[in-house]
Amino acid sequence: MVKELRQMTGAGILECKNVLVETKGDMAKAAQVLREKGMARAAKKVDREANDGLIGHYVHAGGRVAALIEINCETDFVARTDDFKDFVHDMAMQVVAANPKYLSIDDVPADVLGEEKEVYRKQMADLNKPEHIMERIIEGKLVKFYEEVCLLEQPFIKDEDKKVGTMVTEMIAKLGENIVIRRFVRYQLGE
Repeated sequence: MVKELRQMTGAGILECKNVLVETKGDMAKAAQVLREKGMARAAKKVDREANDGLIGHYVHAGGRVAALIEINCETDFVARTDDFKDFVHDMAMQVVAANPKYLSIDDVPADVLGEEKEVYRKQMADLNKPEHIMERIIEGKLVKFYEEVCLLEQPFIKDEDKKVGTMVTEMIAKLGENIVIRRFVRYQLGE
């Protein structure tokens, strides 16, 4: 059971054993506890410097769309692992498939945000709703906007139940180092 749990979660042998004892052999619950502990560890690692890593690429079949992405980690040891390489490749595919404009919500320029809010206000002009209700509707529409244009807010193409930001956090927990998507660029023929 320890071996199976370790393969599922990537946690250490002793940690798997202790969690299995704690959960009285419940494999699903043990995996959940390890994930939660991993996420707690991941939050602590976010402040550490990530200056190593890889520049990944993906060229879609037919060569009409491509992406380059820089993802940093703390050591070259982690950068050479298959898990990290696969993650970088998946993120380059994400950029090609989902066409984000910005990395995070913080990167969206204030003028673009203002224009979006103004468009939403004009769309709802004839609804005759109170101002506080209009603001809540606009906030809801902005969440959808961020999911379309911000890479870290987009649903992951291989698992739509998770956001890209969640995938980064899971990789931090799995690999034990801070991981940062630094920048990306998407090329499309004719643009």
